Formats: sequence, C-alpha cells, structure tokens
Amino acid sequence: MRLVLDTCSFLWIVSGSGHLSSRARTLFTDPQNDVFLSAVSAWEIAFKWSLGKLPLPESPATLIPRERSRHGVSVLALGEDSTLAVARLPNMHRDPFDRILVCQAIIEGLTILTPDPLVAQYPVAVAW
Repeated sequence: MRLVLDTCSFLWIVSGSGHLSSRARTLFTDPQNDVFLSAVSAWEIAFKWSLGKLPLPESPATLIPRERSRHGVSVLALGEDSTLAVARLPNMHRDPFDRILVCQAIIEGLTILTPDPLVAQYPVAVAW
C-alpha cells in the first residue's frame, strides 16, 4: 500500500502521541507500505509555526527532514496535475491544505492516513 500522511498524522507520529488509531499505527509501521509526507504538509507545518499557531520543539526546517528520515517517510513533491485538479474537486472541505492533499492522493493513487471525516467524503482512499 502507498500511504500519504495527513499533517496531523505526521505530527502525532513524530510526537509519539496516542491520537493515532491502532489501524493507522499498524499501516504506518508495516514495512510493506510506502509512506510519504507531502510537501503541502511541510508547507502547512511551516506556515502555522511561523504564525505562532503550531508550537514545535524546533524549527520546521530542522524537525521535518530529521523526523521524516528517522521514520522512513519519503517526500511527495507537489506536481502541476495535483494543483490543477483542485478546480475539479467538490467544495466539501474548506481547508486548502487538505484539498490539495486529496488531489495529490487521487492523482498519485495513494491512500490518505487521516482521521478527518471531511476528507473521507471525497473519492479518495482513506485509512484510519
């Protein structure tokens, strides 16, 4: 399975939070699965941190690459196809970061690891 982490899922994984469901933890730790963090999630983390809305123990520029590497998570770049797909996406979710993540998952054939019920309303594979 090819998984893309929702931003909150990545943050819960790196912080050791108990918010991750047992199924999500099993999927994330399964060595058969390829796990990605979207550049969009890195942007969201950096953006919210810079506004003072997301406390982190260190800057995102240090934290994200180190934690991705430590947890064996690959980068998912943002391509033009995914950005253009946003125009075709129904407007069920207002969060622009989540909307583009949905488009990336659709275009790239990925399953989103997220607890967000709004994301699950889209025609995209979701696991939690």
